[in-house]
Amino acid sequence: MIGVLRTVHAWAGAILSLLLLVLGLTGTLLVFEDDWLRLTVPEARAEVQPTAARLGAVADRLEAGHGDLRSVNFAGAGVGIQRLYRHDHGYGYADASGRTLVTWHGSARPEAFVFDLHHELMAGEIGEVVGGIAALAAVLLVLTGLVVWAPAWRATRLRIWPKSGRRADMVSSHRNLGLIAALPILVFGLTGAGLVFYAQSQSLLAPGAPPPPEAPVVGSGDIDWPAAFAEAQARFPTATIRMAGWPSAPGKPASIRMKQPGEWHPNGRTTLLIDPATSRVVQVTDAQRLPSGLRATHALYPIHAASVGGWPWRIVTALSGLALAVLGGIGTWSFLIKPRRKRRAAKTRTT
Repeated sequence: MIGVLRTVHAWAGAILSLLLLVLGLTGTLLVFEDDWLRLTVPEARAEVQPTAARLGAVADRLEAGHGDLRSVNFAGAGVGIQRLYRHDHGYGYADASGRTLVTWHGSARPEAFVFDLHHELMAGEIGEVVGGIAALAAVLLVLTGLVVWAPAWRATRLRIWPKSGRRADMVSSHRNLGLIAALPILVFGLTGAGLVFYAQSQSLLAPGAPPPPEAPVVGSGDIDWPAAFAEAQARFPTATIRMAGWPSAPGKPASIRMKQPGEWHPNGRTTLLIDPATSRVVQVTDAQRLPSGLRATHALYPIHAASVGGWPWRIVTALSGLALAVLGGIGTWSFLIKPRRKRRAAKTRTT
């Protein structure tokens, strides 16, 4: 049985190594996305006070300058720029006052390229599904690796870097690093797959949870964002306004996302729907009052993206991404050099 698992582990690791290498390295880079923005966009270093009145003025200015806005992620949480999302797959940054700094499409900026590569492998929905399957495969590799390791646990050392390029040293390094990084890789593999297969995750974590209420049919009009934000802030005085979303179609409401104290998600999951005709709140979802299973589902993203836990968890996340990449590289190399040496030995015997 151990031999079968060892074979499955080796072949699966060799096939998936490139995917795991990409996912691990891009995941590590994304941990430092906000730091990259502060380094490359001077306005991102500004300290911003996201009051309802100020954000209302920002939303009005952005709406006037971008008629096709889908949503805006407001400045705050250590990054002083607004992030714009348009219906035409366009993106942009604006400063604290709402002045547009830069716009682009697709993956034109480095941080957008890294995100798309990690999230969709540059292949849209198909790439997203492939990435989710790869995350589940990484979980399987860790579990089978632990089973394979168990009989030889006495040989485990803290040495990570191989002493030489010999296969025995490579396998030893692979085993040691895999053991050290097993738990965080399991966490990130499960949360990553959970985000890709979100409906299935919700059914597992929150069985029997009531479906979200249907969004009400609303009128049309120009949204008075200062008034809408003021009402939202009055309903949740201790929450921070994080996002605004424009109607996706006639008769559909606008939306406001807020983060209450205690919520892990960087943009919060407390949602208020707005009638564009009146700029009044017509529906509220209080994230703090949701069933525990749904709150657990909402925790998948902040755990995976290291937006909770502060610097210690960010460091664990970054090192885990690197470990995943190194494990794939070392595992593949040790797998490939074995048959080559066998062929060389066989050739020597025949000559």
